[in-house]
Amino acid sequence: MKRLTKREEEIMTILWGQEAMFVKDIIKQLPDSSAHYNTISTIVRGLEEKGFIDHEQFGNTYRYFAKISKDEYGKNAMKDFVAKYFNRSYSSVVSMFVEEQEISTEEIRELIRQVEKGDSKTE
Repeated sequence: MKRLTKREEEIMTILWGQEAMFVKDIIKQLPDSSAHYNTISTIVRGLEEKGFIDHEQFGNTYRYFAKISKDEYGKNAMKDFVAKYFNRSYSSVVSMFVEEQEISTEEIRELIRQVEKGDSKTE
C-alpha cells in the first residue's frame, strides 16, 4: 500500500470521519480552508488513483468517500514503519518503548496476557 503525504492524510482523516463529501466540503474541513479548489481536487483525484477513495457522480460533480478504512491504513503504515526502522522486529519496537519509559509494566503484562490467550485485540 502506498504512503500518504501530509496533505493527503489530512484529506483522508476528513473522509474517514464522514460517509461521503464533495471537494468543497472537504475544503471547509481543512485546517487552512483557504486552500484552492483545484489543488484539493487534484489531490483527491490522486487519492482515487492510488485506491484510497472512490466516488459517486451527481450530475457534473463527484462525491468522494473512503475506500480504505483508517484502521487498515494504520496497520499497513505500522508494518511498513517496523520493517523500515526496526528490521521487522516488533520486539525491538516494544523494547524501545520500554527504554524510553513510554510503556508501563502493567501495559506489558496486559500484552503478555493477550498473547497467552491468543487475543490479538487491544483495548
